Amino acid sequence: MIGPLSGEETAILERLVNIRHRLTVLKGNRGGFIKANDVMEVYNDTVSEVNRLNELRDQAQFDPKNNRVDQHYLTYFTSYHSSSSQWVKEGKHQQRIVNYKQLLMHMSESLVYSETDLIPFQRRVEELSAIIHKDGIEEKHPEGIQILLERKLDRCTKLLNTLHESLSDLSPELVPIHQTLVRIRRQLVALAAKPKPPKADLKPLQEELRRIDAGRVGDRFMIPHEDGTVDVPESQAICSSILEECFEIAEEIKIRSNEAEVSHALKPIYDRLWETRAHLEGLLLTHRWTLRETDLWNYARGLQEIDKMRVDGKFVDSDGHRPEGQYVLLYLLRRCYGIIYTLLSSSEPVSEELIPIANNLTTIKKCLNEVLKYGGPFSPHELYPYQLSLHKIESLRVDGTFRAPDGTIPEGQAVIMAH
Repeated sequence: MIGPLSGEETAILERLVNIRHRLTVLKGNRGGFIKANDVMEVYNDTVSEVNRLNELRDQAQFDPKNNRVDQHYLTYFTSYHSSSSQWVKEGKHQQRIVNYKQLLMHMSESLVYSETDLIPFQRRVEELSAIIHKDGIEEKHPEGIQILLERKLDRCTKLLNTLHESLSDLSPELVPIHQTLVRIRRQLVALAAKPKPPKADLKPLQEELRRIDAGRVGDRFMIPHEDGTVDVPESQAICSSILEECFEIAEEIKIRSNEAEVSHALKPIYDRLWETRAHLEGLLLTHRWTLRETDLWNYARGLQEIDKMRVDGKFVDSDGHRPEGQYVLLYLLRRCYGIIYTLLSSSEPVSEELIPIANNLTTIKKCLNEVLKYGGPFSPHELYPYQLSLHKIESLRVDGTFRAPDGTIPEGQAVIMAH
């Protein structure tokens, strides 16, 4: 739910809107490459607004729920990728936290996760916390940006702790059953996301569900002991609800197994999510993004717009009904959020001038790795095409650095040299 805006925050929002318009003009100017100097003035103005917001909230002594400043604008201003490495670094921290929070919120909403699922989340939150703390000690960011990052990470940490606490009520005897049900549900949802789910993939999952269900007595899971006694562990509702939901998904897959599409009312959303996922998976091949062509902000913004269409967690049609195919859309939505986070975690910022070189080096590296699989030794003649390609790239350097057409030194030199 979006929180209200105070009068002071409304003024900040209006100034941020103007800043965004200035960024949009820079982004739309295709007459040349975007330079770091062109965006530093905008960056400094953004930092000033962040400082005003932090000061305002400190005085009010409260940390509001996401309002339009947080959710719609400020979240993406510091992640609005530019040729400035400082802004890019802050933006990656910010965007990682935002996407991490989205993933955790979806997990909390579905109530389908295990301690095993939370381990990588916990590890990444701790890594981000260490990075942001170190950056603060080394004063790598303006004070206002540092405070903003720490507060957003704190919200993410609190949400993660809530997820851990919800699992603490689960009886130890039911943990294996719970983990199995979570795994089956995940497989079912992935199967449901296919345009035409094959029945052969569904059958073994249904049989596994029936075996688990057969172990219940009077809708309760029983834990037998060697001495012949039987215990009825607590937290039955957690496992029972997942089991019932798995049967529902399996039934929906059976209904759709002879159909090529989801419900007609949900088809536009399905097509949009499917296309978004395809584009994002394409970006995974290069692990590179730039300000203009592969701006992840646009994808994240589009996903949030789709997310807001849900009513009480479900997509509805014009009559307020909940058409079939809900699990398919939720799977695609969460998959897209996950890919964005993967891209932000693994990609490296490279200025637009160096993107062609970076992509060429990535291609050469992949080819050489494939060649290595066949073993050696290799003759000079066999390696000549790769040596020639590397020589051409090497010849582009001037005094050890790659230059832009106007003679300036673009950022991202270290990334290129690492290849």
